[in-house]
Amino acid sequence: MTRMANSEALAGKALVLFSGGQDSTVCLAWALQRFEKVETIGFDYGQRHRVELECRPRILRQLRENFAWAGGLGDDHLLDLGVLGEISATALTQDMAIEMAGNGLPNTFVPGRNLLFLTLAAAVAYRRGIGALIGGMCETDYSGYPDCRNDTIQTLASAVHLGMDRKFDFLTPLMWLDKAATWQLGEELGGPAFTELVREHSHSCYMGLREQRFDWGYGCGACPACQLRAKGHAAWQGV
Repeated sequence: MTRMANSEALAGKALVLFSGGQDSTVCLAWALQRFEKVETIGFDYGQRHRVELECRPRILRQLRENFAWAGGLGDDHLLDLGVLGEISATALTQDMAIEMAGNGLPNTFVPGRNLLFLTLAAAVAYRRGIGALIGGMCETDYSGYPDCRNDTIQTLASAVHLGMDRKFDFLTPLMWLDKAATWQLGEELGGPAFTELVREHSHSCYMGLREQRFDWGYGCGACPACQLRAKGHAAWQGV
């Protein structure tokens, strides 16, 4: 994918599920180059790596100040979903070791998270006259989370359409990309400056650590999120 040649190609309004991570940051750049107006939404659900919430405003500020194609960036919304953390006994919401659970899924899986995120995002989009919801879900390089699968996302889109009597496009630009291709897409969208923004300001580490900087960004370097990001970066760089 390449950047839009001019603003005349842009149309409509989009709402991007923006966590402050690599995937959602790339999706935000993708949306800004395809929609006239782009708003963002994030969720505070008591996540262990809540440092990502501190990364969100820094990324938004960097985009506004340094990238001409980010001129359509609009309002940001942050919703309190603390109840999700209260009912979730997972390694992302409690202080426990990351491991595989008895159901064959890693215990970093937060049941219902993406379903709630997208449904609430649709409610915000309904009120604000936005027709497209964009998320960084992917079933190519992922941990097996069932709410990241394309069938899940598009089935939910149908349910939301019926329940709100309004059609929303649920768009997932990364669904069929591995992490190396995500790095490549970011470079194509915003060049080396955007890739550096992703390295320096986005956050993926499940442990919420930002003390050590690797060539792919900050993190613990050992959790599944760090390993996936590092592996993708190395493959993209041809290492």
